[in-house]
Amino acid sequence: MTTSMTQKKTVLQATDLTFQYPDHSLFTNWSYDIPAGITLVRGGDGRGKTSLLQLLAGELTAQSGQLQIEDAALSAQPEAYRNQVFWVDPRTDVYDQMSVPDYFVTVRKAYAGFDDAILTQAIEGLGLTPHINKQMFMLSTGSKRKVWLAAAFAAGATISLLDDPFAALDKSSIEFITANLNQLAADAAKAWVLAMYVRPQGLALSGVIDLGD
Repeated sequence: MTTSMTQKKTVLQATDLTFQYPDHSLFTNWSYDIPAGITLVRGGDGRGKTSLLQLLAGELTAQSGQLQIEDAALSAQPEAYRNQVFWVDPRTDVYDQMSVPDYFVTVRKAYAGFDDAILTQAIEGLGLTPHINKQMFMLSTGSKRKVWLAAAFAAGATISLLDDPFAALDKSSIEFITANLNQLAADAAKAWVLAMYVRPQGLALSGVIDLGD
């Protein structure tokens, strides 16, 4: 189910997580040390990729188990834990009434390590410049995803959770994201967790969590 690839500093520790929906169980006593770098969560439809990201983000609550980043355990210090995690559900409409700049302002306020230079580079590299002053609801699915990705790159969170980051994107954007992730993943104190159906090309992975097909 899980495969470790390289020995790097553990950024997030999941211990004995159990989570089930009313009609089926997804995880039972599941443990994994997420290392610095890029970890892939791979699996078919319905195998729990998005649910796992939501659990790691503290958006879903496990029936039992523990999640910890550094000295902050989600159960004991939920705010300190969540402040170190970047997560946005790419399908959300909660920000639809905001402009793109206003959304970036909310992210800037939430993360002490926010880097405006990285944001500017990401806006340009992802081709967001023509859309930068639009309301979020006016954006295509692909452009919205680019906004979430630009925010993730700039936020500087300890752990960033990306759900299917290449979906609905053009080739040049995928190449930019791949290069950016490889560069940012060199930070020995930060982790990136990507949920995808297939293994991405060109990314240097630190670990793989395989949920099966």
